[in-house]
Amino acid sequence: MKFTYYGHSCFLVETTGKRILFDPFISGNALAADVNVDAIRCDYILLSHGHSDHCIDLERIARNNPGVTIVGIWEIHARYSEMGFKTHPMNKGGWWTFDFGRV
Repeated sequence: MKFTYYGHSCFLVETTGKRILFDPFISGNALAADVNVDAIRCDYILLSHGHSDHCIDLERIARNNPGVTIVGIWEIHARYSEMGFKTHPMNKGGWWTFDFGRV
């Protein structure tokens, strides 16, 4: 397992052949000033909530990663699925077993 911390609440976990990105806040994040957003590769983007300091780069990263699945609460699912992104809705306090593990 490889863990890459980008600052604030943004990090990438690489495990079992999958890349899972959490709360994609790179642009404007001083700790990630040298990170090339367009070079980030992931299979899943897990979003804790929709505040900009957790999702400012979500759309850009999702467009650069065809087939990526955005995982978040129902409101996140509704917003991004309407935009044409592949999503997986979650309920607060709920769980789901994905091909990389359980969330």
